[in-house]
Amino acid sequence: MNNIFLRERGPVSAAAAAIPMPDAPSDTSRDQLSQLFADHHRRVLVAAYRITGSMADAEDVAQTVFMRLGTGEGVPVKSAGSYLYRAAINGALDLLRRRKVAATEPLDAAASMASAGWGDSPEREASGKELAGLLRQAVSELAPRAAEMFTLRYIEELGNREIAALMGTSQAVVAVTLHQARSKLKKRFLELERGH
Repeated sequence: MNNIFLRERGPVSAAAAAIPMPDAPSDTSRDQLSQLFADHHRRVLVAAYRITGSMADAEDVAQTVFMRLGTGEGVPVKSAGSYLYRAAINGALDLLRRRKVAATEPLDAAASMASAGWGDSPEREASGKELAGLLRQAVSELAPRAAEMFTLRYIEELGNREIAALMGTSQAVVAVTLHQARSKLKKRFLELERGH
């Protein structure tokens, strides 16, 4: 797809991609956008949902990602799928940062699956939801690049090599960034738990 564009540096945002579309979009532009939507909508939606915890928010993020493909300029992207995936993650993280109050769906399920078994008490389930909310809030306060790497590693479960390739950096940079992010999250998590 030669007609998709991306800025050279910084986190990928939904506004960074473009399929040149004049005032009256050509059939070719519409066909390209339709094909991108058909090929990548589900992955974009799932990535946004796993971060926001809300299907309505995930749908808003996905809609924004695809709507913004018709505007902006930049350099050609090698992989539209990777770009859209990263745009969904960044869009969802941006939404959480703007909101500062996170939803409590998918991360609660992950937290409760990791720490609990079938038939847990309501108190334990409530604790898992609270934990997931605190984690979402803490991640939303990280620097955008660190939050994206943390999300790709621990929510999307990609390896450091995959993250490095996706973000155009080295595995060493990914490892150091993740270590620093975990340290900041641990500190912030303790503060949030205490109500600061």
